[in-house]
This record gives sequence, structure tokens and C-alpha cells, in this order.
Amino acid sequence: MNQELMTLDFWQDTVIYEGKTFPVGTLACDALNVPADTIAKMNDQCQKINLLLGVLNDGQDASALFPMVREAALTMLNILGKTPPFSYMDIPKHRERIEKVFTADSARKYVEFATKAASNTLQVEEIPEYADAVILQRYTAVFGHLAYSLGEYQKAMLDFAEKSDGNEADRTAEGFAKMFGSYFPPEFSFTEGNAWMSVANNSVQYVATVRPGEDTAKLVKRMHYVSFVGMFRSDLFEGLCVGHAPKKCRICGKWFLTTNARHTKYCGGLAPGDKLHRTCRQIGNLKGREQRELADDHPLKQIYEKRLNTINRYVKRGTLDASLAEIMKKLAKDKMLRAISDVAYARGGYEKEMEQVALKKEAQAKM
Repeated sequence: MNQELMTLDFWQDTVIYEGKTFPVGTLACDALNVPADTIAKMNDQCQKINLLLGVLNDGQDASALFPMVREAALTMLNILGKTPPFSYMDIPKHRERIEKVFTADSARKYVEFATKAASNTLQVEEIPEYADAVILQRYTAVFGHLAYSLGEYQKAMLDFAEKSDGNEADRTAEGFAKMFGSYFPPEFSFTEGNAWMSVANNSVQYVATVRPGEDTAKLVKRMHYVSFVGMFRSDLFEGLCVGHAPKKCRICGKWFLTTNARHTKYCGGLAPGDKLHRTCRQIGNLKGREQRELADDHPLKQIYEKRLNTINRYVKRGTLDASLAEIMKKLAKDKMLRAISDVAYARGGYEKEMEQVALKKEAQAKM
């Protein structure tokens, strides 16, 4: 009943969440970036929502907790709406539902529903009467544990993500499988701290569905989860199966998803503090160019170094005046620096102007 809050459809190298299609692994990667202060803000609301969850589980009257808990759920939704991957949710739809079901009457009806279900007296035809009550309990359980769930996910997966980030040699499905096998050994016990591999928090079905933006149905693997930590973990592992994995941007430090074996170092987000509003990838490309230009074996520098050697050799032989040689060296360096910053000049007159005869003639003119 209203499972889309934590349901994923996997098809090939994509995942569908709440009517939106992403490269598989996107949700898991974004979840790694949720800041600690955002999780703390979520936790403030979780504590209020957990009060209601406890009362519902105990079958007690929850009337006194409204509208505080309703406000906490809406505040939580506002936080989620600004925080990927939660912002991919249909926020207006969830707001409308929360405003509808977070009432004392829904809480009372849920206690009634749970009591009948526990005593096997609930009739099938009665279930629709408790729809709002069940939705209330669903939101309460998910939101009440959200901060803890997200923290546990990051605690378990950030270290693994760091290792996948360092897997520069082979960022393919096969490479990640080898790394995964060494990090998560196949021998494990469900009771010995291996919640990362728990199979008790999801269910799987296969359905034929028309994917967003398409006309024909595809057979997809649909997975329902009871917590966001299970959903994100599953998305991460499904991504590894097709060669998608988190990568930490060398500029902003955020995680982004790579979908091929290229050794990408920078994300496409805006670079922090850049007044020109350039992306990290744009800044990174410039850095890469600067590093190449500073390299000793840069072609433009090789031309300069060759000319210096010739000038020094002529001076040593006594066939070139030392004062003229100094002017030639200064001209050569200026031309080299100009060529590095001016692509048109580098491809045009640079090499010809750096010839010994041309350089000597220009130096003589300056004398």
C-alpha cells in the first residue's frame, strides 16, 4: 500500500525511482554526500516522530501528540526536498498525504487495525477503511528511523566507497567484482554484524511496466524496502554489477557516479568559491592543462630548452657575444611563455621565431 516511497525498478543499467530514471547507483552515490549537519537536523524531527511510533506500537492513544508530530513530518519533508537523493521524491504528493493522514483519528484507526490484525479478526473487505491509518504508520516508521538509517549507511559504505575510488586500475564491472569479493567475503553470518548483506529488509518481484518517457513495456526487477539504508545499499551494489561506482571529486570533495572505465577525477557540479561559476570539471581541465604545461617534457618547453643549449654552446665556443646571448635568452623565454598562454601563437609563429638565426636577428635589432 503506497510502496513507492521506497521502491526501485531495476532495468539493465538504469533504476527508476518515483517516476524518474537514473543511471543505477545514482541514489546510493548521492546518499554518501548528505552532510552531518543535515542528518542532525533530520534527527531533531526523528525524535519527535519516534514518540508517535512508540505510542502506535504500544496501542495507546496518540491524540496529544498532534499537531506536533504532523509539523515534524512536514519539516522533515522540507529538509528532504533540498537534499539529494531524497529530493527525487515526489515532494508535493508526499506533502499532501502527510497533511491528510497525520491526524489523531488516523492514529486511533491504526491501533484498531493492528489489534484486529494481531487477533486474526481483520476482514479483507475492511482493509480499505484503514488505508490512511496504514499510510500514517508507514511514514512514521520510515521518517522516525531516517537519520539513524542514513548514518548507518554512510558508516558502512563510505569506507567501501573510498576503496572503490582508489580502484583506478580497473573501474569495470569485473574490476569492482574482484574488489567487492576481497572487501565483503562470501562467508558471513546474519547475526554477526553483517547488516550490509541483510536479506530481511526487502522483497523482490518482476513486473512488466512502461518506463518513463517510453511507449513499450519492459520487464523490470522491482524491489520494495523497509528502510532507506537497504534501498541505497541495493542501488550501490546493482550499480557495481554494471560498472557504475562512486568517485570522489578532487575539487569539491563530493561523491559522483562514474558509468564507464574512464579515470574521471572531477564532477560536473559548480566548483565551490569560483567567482566565474565554473564546474569542477572545467576547473579540473584547466588544472590538467597547467600541469601539462609545467611538465619538463612539454613540446613548447623542449623548443625553448633546445634553443638555450644552442646559445650557450655558441657562447662557449666564442662565436656569439655574451651580451647578445643574454638578450636572445630573454627573448626566447618570453616567446615560450607567450606560446604556453596563446594557443594560436604556439601553433603559428612560435617555432619559426625560436630558430637561432631569427632570434639572433631580433636580438641585434634590440641592441
